Amino acid sequence: MSWARCTHGHAHWGPRGAAGLLLGHEGRVLLQLRARWAHQGGTWSIPGGAIERGETAVQAALRESHEELGIDPERVTPQDSYVAVCGGWTYETVLARASGPLQLSDKAESAGHRWVQAAEVDDLDLHPAFRQAWSTTEQLRAFVTAT
Repeated sequence: MSWARCTHGHAHWGPRGAAGLLLGHEGRVLLQLRARWAHQGGTWSIPGGAIERGETAVQAALRESHEELGIDPERVTPQDSYVAVCGGWTYETVLARASGPLQLSDKAESAGHRWVQAAEVDDLDLHPAFRQAWSTTEQLRAFVTAT
């Protein structure tokens, strides 16, 4: 995978765009602490990454969440999505709920994870793009608080 440059001149990971999984449960969201070596390492975000050739955003979000936190895609039910666009490059946040108990484990790109109350998300050191989406997109916060 490689970086892409949007029409605004910003560098983004994934020439086909990227996707992440916002998993909500009982008013909480599952967040991942990005490994220090990763882009914007040491910040909290959702599991996600570049969309590979032939993948949909949902498939990419489920694959990445499995690779990063061990989330079983069979236990996740996507329900909606939110697409952020920057100069033609897109990041799709897949809004989903767990359909059963999850066994989570931090993989290479993850330095930790935790379920966070929706009202406490802003208190964390968030990945800048996730902070932007979380603070300006009512759809994301409403989804989590409705679970």
